[in-house]
This record gives sequence, C-alpha cells and structure tokens, in this order.
Amino acid sequence: MILVICAVLDELDGFAQPDVDVVAVGVGPVESALGTCAALAAKPYALAINAGIAGGFAGRAPIGSAVAVTSERYLELGREDGGAIDLPPGLRLETTCESDPGLLDRYRARKPEVVFGSGLTSATITTSAARAARLAQLFDPTAESMEGFAVLRAAALAGVAAIELRGISNIVADPIGQWDFRAGSAAAIRALGDFLDVVKLTA
Repeated sequence: MILVICAVLDELDGFAQPDVDVVAVGVGPVESALGTCAALAAKPYALAINAGIAGGFAGRAPIGSAVAVTSERYLELGREDGGAIDLPPGLRLETTCESDPGLLDRYRARKPEVVFGSGLTSATITTSAARAARLAQLFDPTAESMEGFAVLRAAALAGVAAIELRGISNIVADPIGQWDFRAGSAAAIRALGDFLDVVKLTA
C-alpha cells in the first residue's frame, strides 16, 4: 500500500487509485506531523507521498506547474537571527529533511519536464513581496508550503521512503484571492498520477 498525505481532500479532488490511501491531515506543520504519524502507525506502507498545492517563487515555478520537492526547510524552527542554540550534547534542531533520493531519481528519469527544487515549510503564509524576496535570496527555494517538512520528517522517523509533489496555485506573496486553486490542484493530481505510474513501471 501507498500512503498519500494532503492537507485537505479538495487538493486532490477526484483522485483515486487501487492500493493507494489518501489521508487529509489538516493545515499546517503541527496537524500534518500528527496526522502523518498516526497514519503511518495504523498500517504498514511501502512509501508515502505528500501531495497538494503550494506557492511557487517568482521565476522558478509558474502557476499550474508541478514541482517535485527535493528538500524542505522548516522556517520557524530556531533563532530569528540564525544563530546557534546551545543544546545538551547529542541534541540538535532538525530544520531540514529530504525527499527520498531514489524516488526522485526514478521520477526524474521518466519525467524530466517536471520542476525539481527545494521547498520551504512555514506556519505563516508569505503575504509580502519583501518577505518573498528575502526568502528567495536566503534559501533559493522553488516552493512554499505549510506541511512539507512535517510529512517528510514524520516519514523519515517511521523509516518509510517519502517524496513531496506539489502543484503551484500561486506565486509566493500573491493575495489569497488571486490563487488559482484549480490549476494547482490539477497539477498536483497530474504529478501524483505520473509518479505512481513511474513507481509501477520501475517496481
């Protein structure tokens, strides 16, 4: 069985495949972490996929495009100034995680037209051009979501290979009223279907 995690079911409306469970876990990093952990504990899955809409950074991922997220950074974890935190020996803040390299390689080999790039997970949606520009300069990201890091991190802790696939509904900092949810959802569903075809072909 394959687990597909989304924030809300509307993001993947109409998607269904045999041997694929689609679970909506809620919006934001906390809800998605808890929901992903619960889903992975309830049943043994061969792999997990985080799929849904995201914002694309200007010039890197246009509205309606699909993005395979290679790595995620959780923005709110750590010091505001980026300085180190003095933790007890053996402890560290996990602020980054990755989609499974093997899954990415298989997808890239079959679907080179898909955008591959890094993502930022934020509990706060970017609404200003100034913040979008600052994030683009600091991290060189392709997409921004509210769940990617949490899902990939939960899967890693459970020992389940995972990948993140996003459909771009807006350019980061666009007013929410200008988001094209349908275009983002269609791109996410297309990417998800293509990836599952690749998995089956190369299994």
